[in-house]
Amino acid sequence: MPTTSGSRDPPQSLDASALSVVEGLALSSVEGLALSSVEGLALSSVEGFCSSITIPTLTTQLTDDRRGLLYADVIGGVTTFFTMAYIVVVNPGILSTPGTGMPFSGALTATVLIASSMTLVMGLYAKLPFAVAPGMGLNAFFALTIVIQDKVPWQTALGMVFWAGVLFLAVSATPIRERIALAIPTGLRSAAAGGIGLLLTFIGLRNTGLVVADPATIVRMGTLDHRAAFLLAGILIAAALMRRNNPLAFLAAIFSVTALAWTLGYAQPPDQFTSAPDFSSAFLKLDIRGALKLTLLPAIVAILFTDLFDSLSTFIGVAKASGLTDRDGRPINLRRGLIVDAVATLSSGLAGTSPGTAYVESIAGIRMGARTGRASVVTALCFVPCFFLAPLAAAVPAYATGAVLILVGVSMFQSVATIDFTSIEDALPAFVTVVLIPLTLSITQGILWGFLLHALLYAVAGRAREVTPTLSILAALAGALLLLGH
Repeated sequence: MPTTSGSRDPPQSLDASALSVVEGLALSSVEGLALSSVEGLALSSVEGFCSSITIPTLTTQLTDDRRGLLYADVIGGVTTFFTMAYIVVVNPGILSTPGTGMPFSGALTATVLIASSMTLVMGLYAKLPFAVAPGMGLNAFFALTIVIQDKVPWQTALGMVFWAGVLFLAVSATPIRERIALAIPTGLRSAAAGGIGLLLTFIGLRNTGLVVADPATIVRMGTLDHRAAFLLAGILIAAALMRRNNPLAFLAAIFSVTALAWTLGYAQPPDQFTSAPDFSSAFLKLDIRGALKLTLLPAIVAILFTDLFDSLSTFIGVAKASGLTDRDGRPINLRRGLIVDAVATLSSGLAGTSPGTAYVESIAGIRMGARTGRASVVTALCFVPCFFLAPLAAAVPAYATGAVLILVGVSMFQSVATIDFTSIEDALPAFVTVVLIPLTLSITQGILWGFLLHALLYAVAGRAREVTPTLSILAALAGALLLLGH
């Protein structure tokens, strides 16, 4: 029976096509639904994980690290101050030695001014945790050799310090610095430090009366009195605290001896403990023109090289010991640090004190965690109250600082252990440098004779090729300066 078109059954081919369409549609829907579900789940899971764990943890950790570094810099800066604060008493005491004519209060103000301002510059410009102050050794050379022995007025001597700083700045800002640093034999640098250590020890023994002048034997043993007893007490106090790594070792020795002297009536306490800073007696009193005499040039060059030796030894030694070096093992920001040192020397002449230099005592603060220039800023601020302590510092008797001078001398003399004494061409120049500095009370003589003998002995020993052109020039300059000085 025939049927109408609306009631006819679909052909088989249509059934297959429809089935394939339905299956494809279903499959794509399921895959799309699954994929979107998985993507949504994954995205929401990752977002939740990041927001709940990662970001807050990193932020908190960074904040804690910054707080920790700041705390370490503060503690390190304070430690450095207490370790080297003895210079506030010792330096003006040496500069105002009878015969120099320098006022104690003016020298103290200048000492604090250089220590606070140049340490601040070291922190802000060089960004290093090193403190700066008038250097031990150079202060004795300034007072005893230049002023007293050579009879140079202290105002002219300050002018010499100024010109030495100008030369140091020129050397530090140019490649000459590296050439000189590489040219100077390590043995001569160590010998200069050792000789200065002996000079400081001699001054400490003289201030306590253990060594006195004698016309027949030059020097002899002095009379044992209360000063010798105080010296022994100061050494024992300082040594006991040094063994415990106490940064107050030197200050404790000075003030313990001073308190005993006041109590027993050997010295008088001050009528007042504070006063206004003295910017009238030594500040800007230098004689720049008078320091330009040719006869003073050897001493100016000696100040330059001694300051350069001290700076390089401090920056290199402390940086290596504390890990403040770059990938090549060089001290970080060395050039900026030397520039600050040079400015400190130049500024010392203006302020009214002996040359300023970076202090090796900075290692104490670095070991306590100081790593950035913020530590130097803290140290600089700690020096500011010392401006007002001139009466208290002036009441400290000279023999109270004897223990510190001797102990600093010991620490500097340790450098001679690195000298090579197996070859005469290395041993003799170093030995002569060590002994001439204390025996002539002149760093100039020790350094200049060391340079000259080193070049001559290397030529005699057949090792002339090992003497660099820069060292040859320094040796020739040393010979000319020795002739000029005599």
